[in-house]
Amino acid sequence: MLGRALTPPPLPSPGEEAAERLQAVTVLNPEGTSPYVLLCEHASRHIPARYAGLGLPEADQSAHIAWDIGAKMMALAMAEALDAPLVMAGFSRLLIDLNRPLQSRSSIPVVSETTPIRGNENLTEAERDYRVRTYFQPFQEAVGALLDRRREKGVPTAVIGVHSFTPVFKGFSRPWASGVLCSHSLAFGQALVAALDRPDAPSAVNEPYVIETEEDYTVPVHGEARGLTAVLIEIRQDLIANREGALEWAGHCVRALRACQSLVVPPAGGA
Repeated sequence: MLGRALTPPPLPSPGEEAAERLQAVTVLNPEGTSPYVLLCEHASRHIPARYAGLGLPEADQSAHIAWDIGAKMMALAMAEALDAPLVMAGFSRLLIDLNRPLQSRSSIPVVSETTPIRGNENLTEAERDYRVRTYFQPFQEAVGALLDRRREKGVPTAVIGVHSFTPVFKGFSRPWASGVLCSHSLAFGQALVAALDRPDAPSAVNEPYVIETEEDYTVPVHGEARGLTAVLIEIRQDLIANREGALEWAGHCVRALRACQSLVVPPAGGA
């Protein structure tokens, strides 16, 4: 029993919609020289005021269900150190998840982990369409345009999603400090894990999640469909929840990515 759904707010005016589309994505350093293109799909916890927090208390709006804690700080530091392009989301994953196909049940979650999201229940098609065109499409279009330009120039490119995961999930304590999620790019993922793994901070391939075409977007669509190396880096969020930890782990990831750079090859069809 999820409780009574909230009444969806009126759709914004065309001008307000245009403003939100601009807020939906930030592209930093698009001409960066690194072979790595960094994506932070869960960088923001922002939910516009009209949604009344989707019916959630403030504690839930700032928790991992709303964004990837520490991922934005880490991604910004990584992009600067690597001279890499970085694409970041401007709204909470609870409005629509940028790393989920639109047909996925978790695209606009009614329950996230064990928390009911009342503001996502019984949405009208108009509200769903608004979230797709205003929050989802601008991010994916920005990533696609960036990758298209690099392909046209024949620039070696690997797509790296920057994420964090909870230390405990539904009662299970996760022993890893980091993980690399990969599918077709298994050799790259294994090399990256080998570069990250330490006795005091274990790393693993395809932990704490695995890539699934039905449930993932970044790796299958922006990576594999383009023939690019593509992985998600996952860091346990308690290690990067503050600036000091985020910068420390950004350094670990930068060193690991540099160690694996020779495995990134020019895209097919480049100049």
